[in-house]
Amino acid sequence: MNLRLLLVGASGEVGRAVLAQALADPRVAEVVALTRRPLPAAAKLNNVVVDFDKLPEDAPWWAVDAVVCTLGTTLRAAGSKEKFAAVDRDLPLRIARLARAAGASRFALNSSLGADARSGSFYLRTKGEAEDAIRALGYPGYTIVRPSLIDADRAGSRPGEHLSLIFARALRPLIPGRWRAVTPAAIAHALLDAALSSKPVSRVIESDELQPPSLPVSG
Repeated sequence: MNLRLLLVGASGEVGRAVLAQALADPRVAEVVALTRRPLPAAAKLNNVVVDFDKLPEDAPWWAVDAVVCTLGTTLRAAGSKEKFAAVDRDLPLRIARLARAAGASRFALNSSLGADARSGSFYLRTKGEAEDAIRALGYPGYTIVRPSLIDADRAGSRPGEHLSLIFARALRPLIPGRWRAVTPAAIAHALLDAALSSKPVSRVIESDELQPPSLPVSG
């Protein structure tokens, strides 16, 4: 297919998984990864180091076929609700708008379980607002992936997150599929598969769809 893919969020757990899978995918001719700091060089990788507060609107690298966005932070890391919304809603929307104007036809967004623009939770409301705003841009193919807890030992994670992950792993068979922790690789596969689909599709992929198939019980 020789598609050009724009990836934003390549330094995070899910973004790194998307990058690894995209570079190994024969359908991808080039991965344009926008980052704040340089990435290790790789075949097919065009790493563009940018200031996300001053994104150029006329850069040639906006001309891609598809976009995968895995940007995200936490309220604690952001420092305020305004800064959180700037990263999780405003920046993905700005990137989506510029790529769409340059001809991108597919957009895959990593969101969150329970995202809803009408939610009483600021976090989930902001995620839902991002989903709705990007959907309104009119991408022929727009896929939203809503994972539950991400099964990754992330640097700098809070004690509560670490404890939740321990319980999620230990009690996995007892937890309903919708709430089970999801690996970065599974999320990345869903995002990339949607972005590289031969025909643009628009759908929401909930967390239970990211779970591996259950093994049959023997005997």
